Amino acid sequence: MADTQEQFLRAYEKHADALFRYCFFKVSDRETAKDLLQETFTRTWLYISQGGHIINIKSFLYRTLNNLIIDTYRKKKSQSLEELSEQGFDYSAEPNQRERVENHLDGTQAIKMIRQLPPKYREVLFMRYVQELSLKEISSITKMSVNSVSVQVHRAIEKVKKIFNHE
Repeated sequence: MADTQEQFLRAYEKHADALFRYCFFKVSDRETAKDLLQETFTRTWLYISQGGHIINIKSFLYRTLNNLIIDTYRKKKSQSLEELSEQGFDYSAEPNQRERVENHLDGTQAIKMIRQLPPKYREVLFMRYVQELSLKEISSITKMSVNSVSVQVHRAIEKVKKIFNHE
């Protein structure tokens, strides 16, 4: 059990930040993302402690988190950027304000383009280029073949190019 506990703690250290970024991108709320991340690791630990066997911990964590995000969407609508600002999410409180604002605006434009994509393309694009997951890892998380994931990533890039050229 001590070996399992050490492996779990290493998985937490290795994957928690990336899982948080993924979750925050999906739910647009820092507290909700923290709660879902905590729930992901709690459920994973319960599964392991009850004798469950996990072949690929990273894929298992992403799949668990993704299911929790879906449940959250079903329960309530995601919050808008205005609501985040009202809750104190302030970019101007940081040093190098101009550079951060410019980066934020570029990021906002990119997110707008990506959000115009159908959800299936948006998901694989985010996993591939933001989370830097391999095609095989995405395949494991989404339960699609590696070839299907590759095709979806390619199509997503083509659609983003069209959106960018149109704007």
